[in-house]
Amino acid sequence: MDIARNAIARPLYTWILIAFCIFGGIGGYLSVGKLEDPGITLKSALVITPWPGATAAEVATEVSEVLESEIQTLEEIDYITSRNTPGLSVIEVHIRDTFDGTELPQVWDKLRARVADATADLPAGTLPSQINDSFGDIYGIYYAVTAPGFSDADLHAFASYMRREMLSVQGVAGAELLGLPEEAVFVEPAQAALANVGVPPGAILGAIGSLSDVEPTGAVTQGGAQMRIEAPEQEAADFALGGLTIGAGGATFNLIDVARISRGRMDEPDHIIRHNGTEAFTLGIAALPSENIVTVGERVEERMKQVLSELPLGVDVHPIYAQHTIVEEASTSFLTSLMLSVAVVIGVLALFMGWRAAVVVGVTLALTVIATFFFMMLFDIKVERISLGALIIAMGMLVDNAIVMAEGMQIEMRRGRSAEDAAQETARKTQVPLLGATVIGAMAFAGIGLSPDASGEFLFSLFAVITISLLLSWVLAVTVTPLLGSYFFKRGGLADGEDPYDTAFFRGYAALVRGALRMRWLVIVGLIGGTVAGFGAMSQVTQQFFPPANTPLFYFNYYAQQGSNIDQTSDDLAVIEDWLADRSDVAAYTATMGQGLSRFVLTYTPAKPDPAYGQLVIRASSFEAIPALRDDLAVFARDALPWAETRVQQIIYGPPVGADVEVRLSGPDPDVLRDLADAALQVFRQSDLLQAQRIDWRERDLATRPIYAQDRAQSLGVTRADVAAALALATDGIPAGSLREAEREIPIIVRTPRNEGLANARLLDQLVYAETADVYMPLDQVIDGFDVIVRDAAILRRDRQPTISVQAFTQPGVLADAAFRDVRAAVEAIDLPPGYRFAWGGEFESASKAQASLGRQMPLAFGTMLLITVLLFGKLRQTAVIWTLVPMAVNGAAIGLLLTGLPFSFTALLGLLSLSGMLIKNAIVLVEEIDAQKAEAGLSQSDAIVTASVSRLRPVVLAAGTTILGMAPLLFDVFFASMAVTIMAGLGFASVLTLIGVPVLYHTYLRRERRAERPSIARKSPDLRNMSPKLAAE
Repeated sequence: MDIARNAIARPLYTWILIAFCIFGGIGGYLSVGKLEDPGITLKSALVITPWPGATAAEVATEVSEVLESEIQTLEEIDYITSRNTPGLSVIEVHIRDTFDGTELPQVWDKLRARVADATADLPAGTLPSQINDSFGDIYGIYYAVTAPGFSDADLHAFASYMRREMLSVQGVAGAELLGLPEEAVFVEPAQAALANVGVPPGAILGAIGSLSDVEPTGAVTQGGAQMRIEAPEQEAADFALGGLTIGAGGATFNLIDVARISRGRMDEPDHIIRHNGTEAFTLGIAALPSENIVTVGERVEERMKQVLSELPLGVDVHPIYAQHTIVEEASTSFLTSLMLSVAVVIGVLALFMGWRAAVVVGVTLALTVIATFFFMMLFDIKVERISLGALIIAMGMLVDNAIVMAEGMQIEMRRGRSAEDAAQETARKTQVPLLGATVIGAMAFAGIGLSPDASGEFLFSLFAVITISLLLSWVLAVTVTPLLGSYFFKRGGLADGEDPYDTAFFRGYAALVRGALRMRWLVIVGLIGGTVAGFGAMSQVTQQFFPPANTPLFYFNYYAQQGSNIDQTSDDLAVIEDWLADRSDVAAYTATMGQGLSRFVLTYTPAKPDPAYGQLVIRASSFEAIPALRDDLAVFARDALPWAETRVQQIIYGPPVGADVEVRLSGPDPDVLRDLADAALQVFRQSDLLQAQRIDWRERDLATRPIYAQDRAQSLGVTRADVAAALALATDGIPAGSLREAEREIPIIVRTPRNEGLANARLLDQLVYAETADVYMPLDQVIDGFDVIVRDAAILRRDRQPTISVQAFTQPGVLADAAFRDVRAAVEAIDLPPGYRFAWGGEFESASKAQASLGRQMPLAFGTMLLITVLLFGKLRQTAVIWTLVPMAVNGAAIGLLLTGLPFSFTALLGLLSLSGMLIKNAIVLVEEIDAQKAEAGLSQSDAIVTASVSRLRPVVLAAGTTILGMAPLLFDVFFASMAVTIMAGLGFASVLTLIGVPVLYHTYLRRERRAERPSIARKSPDLRNMSPKLAAE
């Protein structure tokens, strides 16, 4: 089928295609969803099981072990980790990468069934397990809300109203509140009164618990209609409790007669948040995956303005993170870079091919880019950092097809052919090789596109967009380019026998090729030597998984001594906040104590609850201000808080990786694990490249344990449970129920008055109720004092084995790979006892997994590329010529990375793969042309090589030049810089390989045909003035 001829002969169809590209592309761009980064499905869920009163060791062996044993039977499981702290088991279940997001709901259903099956084997007193499979949601529109001077009840009312209003916004998937004041109703019965009246604590707890019970009340039928009967309306909390009647010893009394009832904040809240030093709570808003975050953000802002207008003055909202604004700015910046790249390409073409060819190729390129947005909308590929970057990365490959068609058609028309004949002849000779080469170029990215892990999911749009745009570029090159060429290219202009390649430039290149053919073995040795040197140079390039982000946000992480309460954490962070308040390079800061914030960006991993943990999310005045601010903050924190672990952390792109350098040690004995961890920690501390070295189990902390006098206690009828209840009343109190207030449930805590308990000396004076004897007595009659013990406050496990991790972070300006190599040998030299093992985690593990996942897909991708190459030629020698060059592509990339000092990141690896696709694509067209010169023009092999090489010189040089210059804007993008250098430097060298290496290897591999020809290389060159029409078309 003569596609190119018909595109000119029936221009209406081609103009319809052009209109579709323009209007469909514009509509697609306006409709397609927009994000900051590609979404990643976090294939993990949390199983949270409280067991009040248990130690961390008891929780690990009696709760987590039981649940993990059952969960591990799921075939979808990759690995299981658990964090066991006093009274709480948190199990994190990780699913294998082979299961995608659509399969996860079924997996979570099976997980719930397994947990339910194991519930019967859990110890008495264990509370029901909660399964959280949505903790990976990203609340990209994130606010801090301050309302100084309002009551806690007001704050809860404001928060509830704001959340409800945000959930009603179209496109919002969820909203999360954190940091609201934690209120409770405290019932504090005086011990003397309890003893006088003789009421047991259980009677008070039971009576209070019944207050919040909701019982069915039924319905009545009257006059043929059924009317529901509602329960009596609950009275105000304080009044209802005060009037609660309790019976004991045949008498009744009101609770207010024996107890003080008050409402206030918990003594030690679980979570505290401040924004710019003012108490706050946060409101996180997540958009539906199918929605445009920019549009959703605008709707949220509009609704938030309405909400604030309805709230009292003094309620203020402060953006912590506005993903929609960042996305809009990033999209604008990327589109500017994209247009700049297109302009650079057109300018280069105009300089070397003339303005007519530049217009033809430039319009084709612009249509390709615009139409890509339509198919992105069609296949639900979002406009984000990766997909937009893919268009710039593919620029050189996109323009190559149009250049070949325009060059060939222009030459044919200058020789006197009509536009239809010129288009038909050029397409006949090039459309199949170009299609094969285009598919091969796309398949170079298939490895990452097919990779099921988080990195593959993060970079999938790179493969998808490049594939779409490359295929579009081929379609438009054989349709739109011929039509535009028929309008712009002039017919005639060459005298009979005149050769368009008979210039000093082309003659010089022809002489260079002839010289290379004569000294082919020297050239081959040079290529091999250069390749070996290139791989050696690459080994000297530092490695990196994903680069740091260029957002003006960074984190300050704080860990107090294990066992510290949240008030200590809050006081210490207040010191840092005061320092930040005086800095002109700080725009805003948000402090969180007790746990992390909501996941507001992909790479943010919220810290699990820990009263000794604190974090500051700091917004600098600009990205450029971060280095100096970060260094000053690190120094100040070390001086001001020498007793704490502090670390400044910059946000990175890509999937979260945890610590920069981490080693995991697993084995049965926690004491041995701590000894091994201390040895590894010393290695980390001796490295000048690392900072913030820590052990994830943290320090052991102190606990107080009563010495139970068993004989006396049994004779008095006091059980261990009675002692535990008395101690609980004297300290944290015992939850007795809750009171509903609007949408809230306020816990009711029964405890001893604060002036009667807490200290060990006073604890001995507490009264304990002996249920069997129905009498109160002092605790010192049944316990012989208190022991102070040292215990593990947290026991972490991995795949049912206690596992301790030693973690460290790099010094500013140091790459994780360099620090890892600095400590690796020393850590691996640590002698491990039998039954103990270690594994590297951190960035090394994440990068290794990503590269391994990519490696598993590469045989299919490269196998397909190899098969296409074989099918194009139907011969193995030509295929061998092309694929011999592929490893040599590393040379230019290694030189470029070494000269710029950039690391070989995961994105640079993708650049290297794309480089191989570009190299193969150019080599295919050149080898195809050499074969054609021999078959159709009857030239000898050496003459055919020179003739074909000359004809491909300008397209190869122009494609390489436009790609290199078109990618220049990416040099200033932190994420794509190493990839850009890899492609730019590598493509420059790859062009030399195409123009010199292919001719030499072709002449060497096809030795039978070389021997059959007359030895003409040394004494005669092909007459450029008598080139075949085949050459001219290229």
